[in-house]
Amino acid sequence: MDRDSCIAFIEHDYFGSVSAGDLDATMACFTEDARVVIRHGDQAVRRFAVQSTADAVPLEDFYRHLCGNYAAWFGDFWHVVDTAAARAASRFTVRLTPKTDGRYADAGEQTLLNCNFFEFDGAKIRDMIIYYANPGSAGLTPTGYPQG
Repeated sequence: MDRDSCIAFIEHDYFGSVSAGDLDATMACFTEDARVVIRHGDQAVRRFAVQSTADAVPLEDFYRHLCGNYAAWFGDFWHVVDTAAARAASRFTVRLTPKTDGRYADAGEQTLLNCNFFEFDGAKIRDMIIYYANPGSAGLTPTGYPQG
């Protein structure tokens, strides 16, 4: 994929499908052997795979939970794309609005500053690391490190 195609895939095909709650289209973005790791602050690492394994939960379960409980908005993207290595990193803002009939209906909207690291096989995601910050961290200012 060239840079523009990669960005269009990330923003429109992948995140657009997640935002629309279209599980089939979301899962179509991944290779049959894709793996996903989620890192969230100091919580335990969560592992998913298109085909579940002893150490990875079915990936579709993650999206079913996300899309079943939240209306998700993704925006303010910033991408670094390495076309030769078929990799990309994307930083973006996420707004999760609980669905009225979902498990977290009373939780209130969350704003996250996320970063995803993608490895592609052709025009599909083979590996992805998702790092998401704690709710409300999107508004924090830099620490200023290192200092003079």
